[in-house]
Amino acid sequence: MSTYQFNKNNGLDKSPERFINRELSWLAFNERVLDEAWNEEHPLLERVNFLSISANNLDEFYMVRVAGLKGQIAAGVGLSHDGRTPLQQLEAIQLKAENLIKRQQECWKILCKELKNKEILILNIQEIPDEDQQWLNNYFIDQIFPVLTPMAIDPAHPFPFILNRGFSAVLQLLRKSDNREMKALLPLPSQLPRFIQLTGKSVRFITLESLVGLYFDKLFPGFEVINTGYFSIIRDSEIEISEKAEDLVRLFETALKRRRRGNVIRLKINAAMPADLLKFVSQALHVPAENVMMEEGLLGLAKISSLIHLDRPDLRWQPLISRYPERVREMGGDCFAAIRQKDIIIHHPYESFDVVVHFIRQAASDPAVISIKQTLYRTSHDSPVVKALIEAAEAGKSVTALVELKARFDEEANIRWARDLERAGVQVIFGFLDLKTHAKLSMVIRKENGLLRSYVHFGTGNYNPDTARTFTDLSFFTCDPALCRDAAKLFNYITGYGHPEKMEKLIIAPFFLRDKLLNLIEDEINHVKNGRPGQIWLKVNAIIDPPLIDALYRASQEGVKIELVVRGICGLRPGIPGFSDNISVKSVIGRFLEHGRIACFGAGYGLPSKQAKVFISSADWMTRNMERRIEAFIPIENPTVHEQVLDQIMIATLKDNTQSWILKSDGQYVREKSADDKFSAHSFFMKNPSLSGRGTAIKNSSRPPELWRERK
Repeated sequence: MSTYQFNKNNGLDKSPERFINRELSWLAFNERVLDEAWNEEHPLLERVNFLSISANNLDEFYMVRVAGLKGQIAAGVGLSHDGRTPLQQLEAIQLKAENLIKRQQECWKILCKELKNKEILILNIQEIPDEDQQWLNNYFIDQIFPVLTPMAIDPAHPFPFILNRGFSAVLQLLRKSDNREMKALLPLPSQLPRFIQLTGKSVRFITLESLVGLYFDKLFPGFEVINTGYFSIIRDSEIEISEKAEDLVRLFETALKRRRRGNVIRLKINAAMPADLLKFVSQALHVPAENVMMEEGLLGLAKISSLIHLDRPDLRWQPLISRYPERVREMGGDCFAAIRQKDIIIHHPYESFDVVVHFIRQAASDPAVISIKQTLYRTSHDSPVVKALIEAAEAGKSVTALVELKARFDEEANIRWARDLERAGVQVIFGFLDLKTHAKLSMVIRKENGLLRSYVHFGTGNYNPDTARTFTDLSFFTCDPALCRDAAKLFNYITGYGHPEKMEKLIIAPFFLRDKLLNLIEDEINHVKNGRPGQIWLKVNAIIDPPLIDALYRASQEGVKIELVVRGICGLRPGIPGFSDNISVKSVIGRFLEHGRIACFGAGYGLPSKQAKVFISSADWMTRNMERRIEAFIPIENPTVHEQVLDQIMIATLKDNTQSWILKSDGQYVREKSADDKFSAHSFFMKNPSLSGRGTAIKNSSRPPELWRERK
């Protein structure tokens, strides 16, 4: 494995080589996700789920990132930070993606064998017993046949429009009456189940395409099937927004319709498709040969996620019972009383998202509450947060909701929520044309003893109870007057466009965040120069912003010790002698999706320390988060919350050696080899109650282990 060498004369500090390519780093992340599907320590159906996630991730990568690179080629612009042209990046992506898809199909074959050993069978046509034929025939006629639309393709019936991620059969037919050949298409709608469970005591499935293939004669009577093939397509799903838009909602509705008709950037076909049918489909869809991907195995592996809902608890992780903050219970369920007593931080999913919903519901029903302000980036299909906001508005409270229309793939849902909110009397704001509002905050203004008091919730994740069960995130509740005043200023900027004046404690993007981070890094450099410890711990989903990466490189060269936990994309090269050898990078991939963003700076005392500066944030260290998004960066000052975030969450994550990958300077990841003392951060958090929000319960129970001592 190669190692990058650095000396003061080779100019690496100015060279594009100091960065890892963003797209290849993302593919490396998806390879790590796929490796969890191979991990025999995981329950079998969870491995199936990891494979499905990997396949779905890759589809979305093509819909957005690859589509963007093709757009750059068409426009004749664009160089990546590591100095590659869009074409060079596409060529590298193609090689990586082909290998990834091959490994996905190999994994599926292995999983099918292991499922069979657990009495879950995925049958092909030849394996279906004769006694099942009558049931299959009835099922096809009653449940499948009415939904299908067989389409002859000729001058009177041109090739139809195929939806993004649409799955279809293509056929070459011979009409028996006159021996005339014809091409035909059979779209297989996504509303139909991809896996159909047969009756009987054993658990047996047949794929939709296998079942339909048995009854082509009923779909095309009078024709003989000569050849068949199956294909799926990926369309460009980017939405371009004009800054001259007069009505943002109508613009998005139009853009979403255009998205459905985006260019086909990837055509996936089964390996058995005959060459003439491939030519027919690719010409009809205007897909060049380099955009065709042939797959040996099951097309559309993302759909295997439906299998994980089987009633086989022995093949799933044991359910997580999320804890609820004892302090809120001790206050009789009064969130406001609990927050007044002391700041609270909730660590999802180990602690229930219900407390966030309860906070907003209590505000909706509390007669003392006069106003609620809320940002909504993504939420669930049946959102309790949105329902609570509607109830508050109907109860006569002043309710303002910032609904971000530019949340990719959630645009339609957000338009629907916005209309429901407006009908209830909520003042709905759609943010900015050129900025995404990515900050997660909720603000409640309450009248107490004749005066107004504000309560604020800051989150690192979305107001989505569904993802809160699997994403690790942080919810911070406070009534700190300075933070509340800052939150009010931020809401006023979002709704009124007035450039925010300097905040008291809260740091926001796109105005102050990068400068604040650069200053914090520079402070650590100065501590080292003055003989004090310099240390940085960072946990983010991605880091690719060149100014911030260069600042970390400089800090490393000055002797600052830097430990990064970067789940996904990392453009920084750690461990280069003389350049970044004081920087280590790890990625944690496991049962839960690491999503919370935390930044810790030793402040001259090293880490961990009660004097350390600790922050949580909605922002990753990406250029878009620094320049093109509204983000919040929140200081953690309460001693108990500070201890939980720094001494528990960060150290446990750094200490993890069972689900961690170490990034090498050449961009390769190596799974960390756990010693005899295996430690899983996820297991630790599931077993150990957090410090914040425990109320008097913490006096009567043992505290979690002091992980920093164990780590040292």
